[in-house]
Amino acid sequence: MLVGGRRSKVTSTLLAYVALTKPRIIELLLITTIPAMFAAERGIPGFGLVVATLVGGTLAAGSANALNCVVDADIDAVMRRTRTRPLARHAVPTRNALVFGIVLGILSAAFLAWTTTWQAAVLAVVAILFYVFVYSMWLKRRTSQNIVWGGLAGCMPVIIGWSAITGGIGWPAWVFFGVIFFWTPPHTWALAMRYREDYAAAGVPMLPVVATERVVVRQIVVYSWAMVACSLLLVPASSWIYAAVAAPAGLLFLATAHILHFRVLKGVPAQPMTLFHLSNLYLTVISVAWAVDAAIGLNVVGWPW
Repeated sequence: MLVGGRRSKVTSTLLAYVALTKPRIIELLLITTIPAMFAAERGIPGFGLVVATLVGGTLAAGSANALNCVVDADIDAVMRRTRTRPLARHAVPTRNALVFGIVLGILSAAFLAWTTTWQAAVLAVVAILFYVFVYSMWLKRRTSQNIVWGGLAGCMPVIIGWSAITGGIGWPAWVFFGVIFFWTPPHTWALAMRYREDYAAAGVPMLPVVATERVVVRQIVVYSWAMVACSLLLVPASSWIYAAVAAPAGLLFLATAHILHFRVLKGVPAQPMTLFHLSNLYLTVISVAWAVDAAIGLNVVGWPW
């Protein structure tokens, strides 16, 4: 019985450390890394290089997320959505979480430099530092534009993936970087509309906390249009396959954003989570389309890099 109890405690501790890395967020980040590698190769990249980049990217994202948990422990303890996170429920000592995050960051940089390119390693370090010091420690608690500029860290996997293949960054990578940049505010603000009271109680000035719903949904529509327009800029660097997926996916996203706007203007329940869940699907669909397009390797529409 004692052995079983010890085993259970070890398992729960390991799961707590895994939870510090926020695996679900890592999944979303890796979804954009692989297509960038396929697009940079304009074909199917080596399996070993893809695995190495994903492992390094996972370590980097895990580092940033664990350090974010350290910085946001007080916020997480207040918000219903996050109060079960390891530091909020004291499942992991703060000092241990800090060391864990730093070690993951060092391992990610070393691993990427060894297995891919030094540029990819440097970009991973930049992403970690930006997410922790610029977003978590500065922007998040000070401005309603926190997620707009803080979201830059979430765009980094695209250029890390591209750099792992080429050692540089081609213009299509920067375009998809822009897609994720414009995608982040609608995605996050839709969630923040649903959990507005949580953010307000924690003192986090997310846009839905400090602005009216009309202002928020108007901004969501603006960023949605910018996102879709940016996604279509990839068409010249792709074949008709990407265009055939990106165009209707973009129209569906825009329609959903406008419906959200219309509901708020009419004074009926907004249902922002519909857009939130669609945003995850949208990013996945166009990422897969970009990767499949590159893997098949048909002639691009134009503007080769």
